[in-house]
Amino acid sequence: MTVRVLVVDDSPSMRRLITAVLSMDDDIEVVGAAGDPHEARAAIKALNPDVLTLDVEMPNMNGLEFLEKIMRLRPMPVVMVSTLTHAGTETALAALELGAVDVVGKPDGARPGPEGFEGLAAKVKAAASARLLRVGAAATGVPREPRPAQSAGAYTPDPDHILAIGASTGGVEALIEVVSGLPKTCPPTVIVQHMPPRFTASFAARLDRASEATVTEAADGDPLLPGRVYIAPGGDFHLEVTPGSTPRCRLLAGDPVSGHRPSVDVLFHSVARLRRPATGVILTGMGRDGAEGLLAMRRAGARTIGQDEASCVIYGMPKAAFEIGAVERQAPLSRMAATILSACSTNHRAA
Repeated sequence: MTVRVLVVDDSPSMRRLITAVLSMDDDIEVVGAAGDPHEARAAIKALNPDVLTLDVEMPNMNGLEFLEKIMRLRPMPVVMVSTLTHAGTETALAALELGAVDVVGKPDGARPGPEGFEGLAAKVKAAASARLLRVGAAATGVPREPRPAQSAGAYTPDPDHILAIGASTGGVEALIEVVSGLPKTCPPTVIVQHMPPRFTASFAARLDRASEATVTEAADGDPLLPGRVYIAPGGDFHLEVTPGSTPRCRLLAGDPVSGHRPSVDVLFHSVARLRRPATGVILTGMGRDGAEGLLAMRRAGARTIGQDEASCVIYGMPKAAFEIGAVERQAPLSRMAATILSACSTNHRAA
């Protein structure tokens, strides 16, 4: 099925570039373009596109305000297109909480042409089949307040346990839900979320404001400590966990694995090699990154959890893991934090 796309950006040259990139894919038809939200509103009514690509920073009404109106009045799949600036990444992350399916960074000076939009077509096609779920935080971008983990009372910390989580499309909202449910005594937690470069620092800060745990972007050599959550930096490195009395984060340069850098598979395989109590979790996302690594974790004795189909934006990665036997248990997003804490508790070490 051909995916019909409306491109919204205030820059004529950027509209042409995005149109050219998407038109190279035979499964995508760009049915129109608009320079601001007012033009876009009329074009949506006239063209009824399957997917919208939406600029973050525009005149008259910014992309976040327009997205809020779209998701309230005419919900549809939206892929945000953002400049790689602090303001751009903060707004794009707020848009993902509002219900945008994915985000891509605008090309910088080093990659100014179509090659700077690598992956855009795949994200647009994935968005066309995405499940539009309940929107999250308010459009103002004000972060959620930390909330006590509902299941913290039943959680007995295991000092040796490690929690590893992988996510992709739809993962921003999913991770906010999960991480905000972790207590300040949570096990050392390492996360790979597929995200453009320079987005992960802002995302880590956003999670930190929403959680009782301390959330940071992972740095090479960081010791894995209880109550800490480490987000893999986007773009240039894979994240591994190294063995030792206190395991540490290791950032590795290298080619993409399973189509991604950082790769969930790389993280999960490294945790499997530790041969210590661990829980692996695979959340919403397209493709199959993380499936083989989660299977390795399960074979090494780890507990493994997959997000269920009904609560996924894209039931790709969890499905791939479930189909090869990597998932011990599936859980809805609303119960994921509680399910994780139960698996990480000392009560389940021998399970």
